[in-house]
Amino acid sequence: MLELYPQIKAVHVGAVAISGALFAIRGALVIARRRRLATSAPVRYASYAVDTVLLAAAVMLVAILPPAMFANQWLVAKLALVVVYVALGIVAMRRGSPAFYVAALAAYLAIVGIALAHHPLGWLRGAA
Repeated sequence: MLELYPQIKAVHVGAVAISGALFAIRGALVIARRRRLATSAPVRYASYAVDTVLLAAAVMLVAILPPAMFANQWLVAKLALVVVYVALGIVAMRRGSPAFYVAALAAYLAIVGIALAHHPLGWLRGAA
C-alpha cells in the first residue's frame, strides 16, 4: 500500500485546501449575514463530502506510514489543533462570531504549518 502514498497524499492535500476554502467562504457568508446561503443543503453536503474524503485519506496515510514518521509528536499536535479548529468553527458558524471565525482560520493555518514542517511548532519552527 505504501506505493499509493503519493496519490493518497495528493488527495489529502487537495481535500485540505478545498475544506479550508469552503470553511472560509461559509464563515464569511455567515458573518456577512448570508447564513441561508452558507448553510444551504448543497453547500453543507459538499462540505461533508470533502471532509469525509479528507478524513479517509488521513486515516489511510497514518495506516501506511512507518511509526518513526511520527516520532517528534507533530501528528499529535496537528490532531489536537484539528479538534480546536472544529470546535472554533462550530461556534463561529452557529453564532456568526468574527472572533471565533478568525481563531478557527488561525488554527487551520497552524495545522497546515505543522503538516508542512512535520514539526509541532509548524510555521514557528524556523523562528525557534
